[in-house]
Amino acid sequence: MSSNSRNRKKVAILIENGVEDVEFQIPYNALKQAGFDVTILGSRTNETYKGKQGKLAKEADGTTTEAMASEFDAVIVPGGMAPDRMRRNPNTVRFVQEAMEQGKIVAAVCHGPQVLIEGDLLKGKTATGFVAVRKDMINAGANYVDEPLVVDGNLITSRQPGDLPIFTTAILSRLGYGGKEAALPDESDRNAEWWKLADAWGGSTKGEIVQALNTALAGERYAQEALEQYAQKESDSEVRSLFQQMMQSKLQHIQKLEARLAALGEKPSLTANIADKYAKVKAALRGSDDIYQMRCALGDLQTGINDISTLMVSTSDPVTTDLLRDIAQDMMQQEQQLVKLYRARVGSAVKPGKPTTGPAIAAQ
Repeated sequence: MSSNSRNRKKVAILIENGVEDVEFQIPYNALKQAGFDVTILGSRTNETYKGKQGKLAKEADGTTTEAMASEFDAVIVPGGMAPDRMRRNPNTVRFVQEAMEQGKIVAAVCHGPQVLIEGDLLKGKTATGFVAVRKDMINAGANYVDEPLVVDGNLITSRQPGDLPIFTTAILSRLGYGGKEAALPDESDRNAEWWKLADAWGGSTKGEIVQALNTALAGERYAQEALEQYAQKESDSEVRSLFQQMMQSKLQHIQKLEARLAALGEKPSLTANIADKYAKVKAALRGSDDIYQMRCALGDLQTGINDISTLMVSTSDPVTTDLLRDIAQDMMQQEQQLVKLYRARVGSAVKPGKPTTGPAIAAQ
């Protein structure tokens, strides 16, 4: 396709305050670099819209009130907190509805499907989105699929920042940009170095990906050593067995994180290498009560889930994101196993007939 032909393709990208910075920036930069005519549409004129992470500040070229869907070839709905604001604007919802009805490409990522839900556009559609809106999408009639990219006719959806290079490539290819000159990977190629494309389009750099991996690695090494200490002090055989299973899981996580670092040509950082030493010192200062060990382990798990979940949406590298996602899911399952044992042990220590303001623990 000639450069002039590409320039005639027009794409609208929606914006509101609280947009997930990278979910706006990567598609926007990629389309501009490819030579497409990109128009930023907000709900108000004369306003600078700011991203959720504070890295983005953009003025809109126009508003969804005045825009005509017929003038565009594609509409992109980025995520973050912005879609919740977009869905409250009837003009924005109408604009996206018209684009869908006219067969234009409509691409939504992360929380972006909230706008599709508001417009009753998901009934009978196969789509994906951030896990937090999965149930909402299903209730709106969608066939939810947990995949980095789902294409159903003119609808393109993805789940999270880590899917962005694949998501953006799918948009570019359907707009007619690609081939040997563009050197874009096949969107189904899971072995492609997607992070390099994302980096070129304004996503996370290699250094940022490596930092996220090392942060996760430090957390898993700390947790593995802490669990070793808890297991040594725990007299309950069933709880101790669970701690040992969790330690094995941590070892597998550590090996996978180290392998990903190696694939990027990097080694674990000093902080990651000494994290277990800190855990050993800290655990030595704690008591030996069985229930106390369980509470400590639960606290570590809950902190780990929060930290990994934050890291999971911090990079635009699909491989790293999927790895962190798997670790988070393992920890959430382990948390539920430990909670079940904890509630059973604490419940047996509560004296019947006496109300308590919190879990009553039998004196040791």
